[in-house]
Amino acid sequence: MLPFLFLGTRAEDLAADGEYDAVLRFSGLRERDLRRVRLERAELGPVDLAHWSGIVLGGGPFNVSDPDEAKTPVQRRVEAELRGLAEQVVGADFPFLGACYGIGTLGGLRGGAVDTTYAEPIGAVEVTLTEAGAADPLTGVLPRDFAAFLGHKEAVRRMPEGAVLLASSPTCPVQAFRLGSRVYATQFHPELDIEGLCTRIDVYRHYGYFDPAGADELIAAARAAVVNEPPRLLARFVELFAR
Repeated sequence: MLPFLFLGTRAEDLAADGEYDAVLRFSGLRERDLRRVRLERAELGPVDLAHWSGIVLGGGPFNVSDPDEAKTPVQRRVEAELRGLAEQVVGADFPFLGACYGIGTLGGLRGGAVDTTYAEPIGAVEVTLTEAGAADPLTGVLPRDFAAFLGHKEAVRRMPEGAVLLASSPTCPVQAFRLGSRVYATQFHPELDIEGLCTRIDVYRHYGYFDPAGADELIAAARAAVVNEPPRLLARFVELFAR
């Protein structure tokens, strides 16, 4: 089997390693089959799609809708590299699954718009598949209604031309979409379980996602939530596209 490529952007080791470990666990892949590149540390360089089964992009604190002057040189480099890769995978209709930051990466293509209109606080939300989402080979593995963990400062306000809406929530109309037949983005985090979310609440408590004084309350709410379904997307992505 050709390996999958995992792209991370988190500079915080605890969150970065936890994210990668979760993707390994829920996808069923071994490290040799899920090669990690931490883009905040090193340039991506050319990607020969013929060498990979598919690409998974994790989340992170970068926001594409931030004013350019507020972005660090690293963020600007990462955004440029990912935009080039996004154009490449969309052009080739190559298997790609971007979680959270994938929305920012793909959402601005083809006339799409990403901004802060539909930001959501950290926690669990109820997500509903559209008719297209229920029929989709990837997202159709999920029940029509399910709970998911998320937390984001930006979201898709207008989908790219030709994108297919796969899932929505009451507070964020675009929770997942597809471009072509094999390029996916989710606003929610399919890799997050309760422990993973609690780790991120601790790591990112001073990153502006929430009032730091409310961290314990968020953790208690996370532990009370029942979120079981989203990780199935990762195993299904491997099942569909491993070659």
